[in-house]
Amino acid sequence: MCGRFAASRTPEELAGIFGVERWEPSETLAPDWNVAPTKEVHVVLDRPLKDAADPRPVRQLRSLKWGLVPSWAKSPEGAARMINARSETLHEKPSFRRPFAQRRCIVPADGYYEWVTAHDERQLEVEGRKKRARKQPYFVLPTDGSVFAMAGLYDFWRDRTLPDEHPLAWWVTCSVITAEAETGPLGVAPAEGPKSLSDIHPRMPLMLTPDRWDAWLDPARGDEAELRDLLTPPPGGLMRAYPVSTAVSNVRNNGPELRGELAAPEEGTLF
Repeated sequence: MCGRFAASRTPEELAGIFGVERWEPSETLAPDWNVAPTKEVHVVLDRPLKDAADPRPVRQLRSLKWGLVPSWAKSPEGAARMINARSETLHEKPSFRRPFAQRRCIVPADGYYEWVTAHDERQLEVEGRKKRARKQPYFVLPTDGSVFAMAGLYDFWRDRTLPDEHPLAWWVTCSVITAEAETGPLGVAPAEGPKSLSDIHPRMPLMLTPDRWDAWLDPARGDEAELRDLLTPPPGGLMRAYPVSTAVSNVRNNGPELRGELAAPEEGTLF
């Protein structure tokens, strides 16, 4: 799963990395080292500009709420439960099927946080029988320090209780796509602790390598088989993981120190 991540790059940096043509200063966000569900997050998407004479898609950097509210929802109350979409089934789910076909985005991150716990407890979570107790947190990021481009979906929801001219009449929300965690060795593993991403958690955010960015963002690309091919996980060995302070477990804590590498885990685990 992906329930917490860090995103500290500036809009200027993201614009250079992704070839962004347009962003609104009012939608730019400050660096956040402890992004949690329902927060505003930067996303990259290709979409025609509103009221523009030219109908071509324009690459934009937008600020969206993390937690997808489907266009057909009666209320936004379930947003916090839709922070993730499973890559294996999103083309079948009513909440994600249309966004997958038409509204795909990239959620840029430095990396994501995940909490290690015992194997038996992880299995109960996979089976939906128990919520894992959070223990030692790890930060997972590309070995080369490049942007972690998480595949995402977005959608529009209209609040019918508000008039058209109200600034909150429309919600634009997003979800991060997850896949099975890599079972092969990490590109860089901690001296003590997990040796693969699957040792940390059975799921991980789906990372898009740069060669897939344009195809994923292209709103004209709607063939389901082609789109599902883009959900293939990247080659193994591109990621590293290391233990970080348990301070990240509290969403009120925020700052670059949260992703600082520890010499050894603070909490005892099965490793």
